[in-house]
Amino acid sequence: MKFTVSLIVGISFVAFSLKAQHEHHTTPMPQKTTTNIEKVNDNISNKKENYTSKTVRYDLYVRDTIVNFSGKEKRAIAVNGQIPMPTLTFTEGDTAEIYVHNELNENTSLHWHGLLLPNKEDGVPYLTQMPIKPHTTHLYKFPIIQHGTHWYHSHSGLQEQIGMYGSFIMNKIDEPTIPTVPIVLSEWTDYNPDNVHRMLHNASDWFAIKKGTTQSYGEAIKQGYFKTKIANEWKRMNAMDVSDVYYEKFLINGKNESQLSQFKAGDKVRLRISNGGASTYFWLNYAGGKITVVANDGNDVEPVEVDRLIIAVSETYDVIVTIPDDKSYEFLVTSEDRTKSASLFVGAGNQVKAKPMPKLKYFEGMKMMNGMMKMNGDLDDMGMSMSLNQMDMNVVMYPEITGEAKKHDMKNMEMGDMKGHEMKMDESQYNSNELSDIVTLNYAMLKSPTITNLPKVAPVKELRFELSGNMNRYVWSLDNKVVSEADKILIKKGENVRIVLYNGSMMRHPMHLHGHDFRLLNGQGDYSPLKNIVDIMPMETDTLEFNANVEGDWFFHCHILYHMMSGMGRVFTYENQATNPLIPNPKLAQRKLFADDRKFHLMAENDFATNGNDGMLMLQNTRWSIGTEWRLGYNDMHGYETETHIGRYIGKMQWFMPFIGFDWRYRKFGMDEVEKNIFGQSNTKDNRSLLSLGFNYTLPMLVRLQSEVFTDGNFRIQLSREDIPLGKRVRGMFMLNTDKEYMGGFDYIFSRNIRGRIHYDSDMGFGVGISLNY
Repeated sequence: MKFTVSLIVGISFVAFSLKAQHEHHTTPMPQKTTTNIEKVNDNISNKKENYTSKTVRYDLYVRDTIVNFSGKEKRAIAVNGQIPMPTLTFTEGDTAEIYVHNELNENTSLHWHGLLLPNKEDGVPYLTQMPIKPHTTHLYKFPIIQHGTHWYHSHSGLQEQIGMYGSFIMNKIDEPTIPTVPIVLSEWTDYNPDNVHRMLHNASDWFAIKKGTTQSYGEAIKQGYFKTKIANEWKRMNAMDVSDVYYEKFLINGKNESQLSQFKAGDKVRLRISNGGASTYFWLNYAGGKITVVANDGNDVEPVEVDRLIIAVSETYDVIVTIPDDKSYEFLVTSEDRTKSASLFVGAGNQVKAKPMPKLKYFEGMKMMNGMMKMNGDLDDMGMSMSLNQMDMNVVMYPEITGEAKKHDMKNMEMGDMKGHEMKMDESQYNSNELSDIVTLNYAMLKSPTITNLPKVAPVKELRFELSGNMNRYVWSLDNKVVSEADKILIKKGENVRIVLYNGSMMRHPMHLHGHDFRLLNGQGDYSPLKNIVDIMPMETDTLEFNANVEGDWFFHCHILYHMMSGMGRVFTYENQATNPLIPNPKLAQRKLFADDRKFHLMAENDFATNGNDGMLMLQNTRWSIGTEWRLGYNDMHGYETETHIGRYIGKMQWFMPFIGFDWRYRKFGMDEVEKNIFGQSNTKDNRSLLSLGFNYTLPMLVRLQSEVFTDGNFRIQLSREDIPLGKRVRGMFMLNTDKEYMGGFDYIFSRNIRGRIHYDSDMGFGVGISLNY
C-alpha cells in the first residue's frame, strides 16, 4: 500500500502528532535519585510545588512502508504510519513508558538521543539490550529528569536512514508560552542504505558525479588549478569531499517545502530543531532577519543572535525567529555541500525567500589543504598552528565570505595572508566582521546561564584520541583502531573524565556520548556549555569533560551513520558495575556488536570488449582484502589468466598491504617462443600455476606499486592506476610491469553501473567495450 508522508508540525503545547495516555498520581513528585552532572541537581524540586507527576505512555508500531519522495517508490520504515516518527512529549518529573511493537521482519531498537537515563534503557543493541526481535514488543521505561529538545532514532543497522527518527521534547514545568514548533531535519536517498555503505567502502565517485564535485584534471585546468591538483595527488590525497552521500531530497518534518501560516507579523516562534540526518550537516538561514539561539543539545544557553549556523549531524538547537511583517519568511535549510535545500515558510502572505547559498570553491580548499599536509599524511607546522587555533578548514571555500571563484586567485585568502591574518583571530571573532558581515555561530559563542563546573574534589581521568580515517577505503577510527579492535575504556564512578579529541582526518566528525552531558571547554570558563555532541572540524582539537555517575556500558561514537558503522567509536564502561540483565550472554553480544565494522563489502567489475573479457571481484573490510582479477581471450594465442591476492592493510593511512597470492595463466606460445622479463627470467605463460608473496604500496600520484615473488623464483614489479580523473565523467588508466606487459585506456561513465571503455593491452591488443560494475 502506498504511504503518503505528511508534515507533522504544530504548536507544541496545543497539539502533537500522537495522543499520549496519562496515568495520574497523587503522590508528590519524587526527587531524582540518579543525577548526571550538577545541572540536574534540584532541577525539579524548586519548581511548582503543586505539580503532579504523570506516567506518559506511547505505543509505537514499527512497520515497513512505501514512500515516494523523488518520483520513485521506495521502501522505508514508518512508525505509527508516519515519517518522521511521532513527536514524543513529556514534562520534567514524568515517567516515560514507551512500548515498541516491532512489526518488521528484522530486528530493531530505539535510542533516546541525549537522554540521561538508566543504561539498560539506552537502546543500543548488543550493548545495553538485545535487539527487539521481529513481531515482538519491548518496553522502555525511565524517569524524565531533564528538559530540552532531543530526538530518538533506531540504533539498528542503517534503519535511521530510511525513516526511523523523530522529535523527543521534554518541557520544563514552567515552560515559557512562546509558540513552539518541533522540527526534524533529514535526508532521503533512493539507494538502499546498505548499497550506499558498500559504495562508500569501494571508493565509488558516483556520488561526486551526481553532485558535480568531481574536481578532475580537466576542471582544474579550466579553473587555473592544475598545479594544485598535481600537488594534491602527489601527497596521495583524493579530491576534497564535503558530505559523503548524494541525496535526492532534503526534508523538514518529512517535506521538502511547507508553511506555518498560523503566525502573523510581530510573532516570535521557537523552533526546536533536531538534525535527524544520517550523514548531512545543514546550514540554517532565515529570510526574516536574525536567528536567536537559546539552547543547544537540550541545554539552555545565553541568547545569542547570528545570521546563520551549521547544525551537525544529530545536534539540536532551539532558535527563536521573529516575523517582521505580514509576509511569509523562508527558513532555509541547506546541505553542507550546498547541493540542495529544504524550506519552511513562517507566517502568512507573500513569500520572502532567503538568499541561496553559493556553491563551494573546492580547489581553493584543496590548495589550503595541500599547504598544511606532509607527505606522510600528518600536519605540518602550519596545520598544527591552525589546529590549535581551531580555524574552520572550509572557510576558504565560502564564496559569500571570500568572493566569487576566480582563476587561481584567492586574493587575501592565500596561505601567506591567512597565516598573518587568520591566526590573529580568537574563536569569538571567527567568521564575524573581519572576513565579512555575516555572523556565523560557533561554539565559542555558547555560554551556559548557570555554572557547570564539575565536582572539584573528584579525581581526574584524562584520555586523548586522534580521530583518524582513510577516505579512499572509508575506514574511520580512533587512534587507528575501530570498535572491534579496541578494549572497553574503564572509568570509575565519581571521577571526572576529561577527553581531548584531535581530528587528524579531512572530514568533520560529530562525536556523541551516550548517557551523559559533558562540558565543552570553549573559553567560557565556569559557564562552559553542556552538550552531548561535539562537532570537530578537520585539524581541530577539542576538550570535553564529564562526571562519571551513571553506571553501564555507554557508547561514544561519530554520529555520521556510515562512520559509526565503519568502526569510529569506543565503549565506556564502569569498573565493578553490576551485570546488565538484558544481556544474558555478554560474549555473544560483543561478537554481534563487533560485526558492524568487520563486515565485508563486495565490489565487482567486468569488461566485455572486442579483444577479450577482463574483470575483477573483491571483498574488503576494515583491514582485509580478498581480490581476484581475470583476463579471458577469445583464442589460444590470447589465452587466459587469473590472479588472486589476500592481504591486510597496515598503517594509519593504509597505504601498505602485504599479501599472499595465486597466479594461474595459460597462453599458447609458438614452438620456440620464450618470453623473458627485464631481469632475464623466463616466463611460463603457456601453463603457469604458482603461489606468490608480495605487497601493494600507494605511491605519490596515487600510483599503486605491486612487488611480488613467485614460487618458481620469478620476481615482478608492477605500477598501475585506475580511475585517473581526466574529466567529470572521463577516467584514465594504465599498467606496466617488469614482465614487459603494459595497458592503457579510457573510461566514460554513463551511469553508476555502466562505463564505455577503450583500451590497449600488450597481450590482448586494442579493444572497445562496455564495462559493468557493482
